Formats: sequence, C-alpha cells, structure tokens
Amino acid sequence: MKWHPDKNPSNKKEAESKFKQISEAYEVLSDPQKRAIYDQYGEEGLKDNMPPQCSSARGGDFQFHPRNAEDIFAEFFGSSPFGAFGSMGRAKSVRFRSDGGFFGGFDRTIRPYPDASGGGGRKAPAVESKLACSLEELYTGSTRKMKISRNVINPNSGRLVPESEILTVDVKPGWKRGTKITFPEKGNEQLGQLPADLVFVIDEKPHEVYKRDGNDLIVNQKVSLAEALAGTTAELTTLDGRSLTIPVNDIVRPGFELVIAKEGMPIVKELGRKGNLRIMFEVMFPSKLTAEQKAGLKAILDC
Repeated sequence: MKWHPDKNPSNKKEAESKFKQISEAYEVLSDPQKRAIYDQYGEEGLKDNMPPQCSSARGGDFQFHPRNAEDIFAEFFGSSPFGAFGSMGRAKSVRFRSDGGFFGGFDRTIRPYPDASGGGGRKAPAVESKLACSLEELYTGSTRKMKISRNVINPNSGRLVPESEILTVDVKPGWKRGTKITFPEKGNEQLGQLPADLVFVIDEKPHEVYKRDGNDLIVNQKVSLAEALAGTTAELTTLDGRSLTIPVNDIVRPGFELVIAKEGMPIVKELGRKGNLRIMFEVMFPSKLTAEQKAGLKAILDC
C-alpha cells in the first residue's frame, strides 16, 4: 500500500522501483521452486550471474516477470487493487501488525481473506478424519480432545513450521455415524491459498450387546423353548448404566420382537425424546429329547 505507484504521484519513479522489488520478492516467496533456490543460493542464485556450478542444481536460469500492483493485490485480497481496503486505505478484512514489513507485516500469515465484495483466494479441499465413538458416548454425549499437528507460515521468516494444537469436539447425545464437525482453516497453510478446513466425521464403534438402527437400539436375546412357552424375564444394562428388568409373558415365536418405548437413542433435534429398544428373541430348541419328554410335551401341546 505504501509504495503503490498510484499513491505516490509526486514520487512515482521511486515508488515504481520499490514496487518492482516488492514484486520480485513476492514472485520468489510464492513459488516453491524459486523459494527453494533462494534458500540454498541466495539472491544471486536467481539471477543470470549465478555461479556455473550451481546452474545444474537449479535446472536453468529464472527470469523475473515484474507484476503490476493490481495483480498482486488481486492474489492477496481477491480484488484489485484496493478491493480489500476502504477509500482511506483502511483494511476491512486483512489484519496487519504494527511492526510493518512486506511479508512480516501480516498477522500470522499471508492469506487471501475474502473482501466485502465477495472476492477471495483459492481454498484447499477439506481434510476429513474419522472420529470413532463408542455407542455409550453417542448415547450420553462426551467431550473429546483431539491433538492435531499442521504446518503454518512463520510471520517473521515466511517459512513453514510445525505447530500442534488441541481441538475440542463436543459429541452431542444422539449423533449418528457420518455426522461432521468442521474446524475452519485448521489444515496446513501455504502461500497464496486459504488453509483447508479440518473435518471430523463421526464413526460408530461396534458394541457387544446393542446394535443401532436409526434412533432405535436392537438387542438379541436367546431363550430356551421352555422359556419361550412359559415366560421369562430379560435383564439388560442400558448404555447409561441403568438396569432394566423386562418381563416376557407372551409366547415367544420365531421372529418375535418386543418393543420397549423410549429406551432407544436420544433424538438430536427433539430434546428429551428417544427412540425405542427392540428386543429380538431367538428360541433355542433342545438338541434331543427322551421318549418320556416327547410324550409329555405331546400330551401338553395336544390339549
């Protein structure tokens, strides 16, 4: 902004010279290959008078292509040349530090933040990661702490440096497999591009007793033939640790299902409501019977 030629009508020659330097710096720092050569050989490595022994390493000479102010501002802020600034040159959506400088003058990193006109830079595709939760966590809710590591741009050196951060995911009661939690711009940073969003996708761990079916819970219960005919009691422990004693007085036929209302999973969008608990019975037939048992059963069942 300081050296934009349009802002220096009385000192245009010096402003153009300064802005050319800025343009060259931007060209080097925004090009990974040129940046790597600069880091290894310095400024001379990017010019025609680079020592011959270095030429093979850089793969040929680089030529600078002076950029006009409009192009640079458009890449930074998504508009040209003052799209991210008000009429008085005040930043609307780009944060500056007070220590000045070109690349070091931005707060944390150079990002093409969208401006008021709806412009903006490119954004990397979202990065998705599974977040496996037990059925108990999805029933009662839980708080998960996730440690992430990513590369960020150091505001002073312009180099990528590793950074660790703890993200908190509040798992809500009733969340289902496939639910997504998005942390905007928590992916790796790089010049000229908005960091990717980091997305955690809820996954459900298998449970040894219960199986989920939408908002319902299903449990399989084995009963003997005698229990199926004469009645039995199902003893269950719920996902929040309560004990359920469920009398079964009906005759249990193959495929018989007993529905217990409001003992299923919480329904996210309907506070206080739950699905059903469905008990699926499997009748265990005896592998053999004595002649006396057969006769007794026949006498009983025939009546």
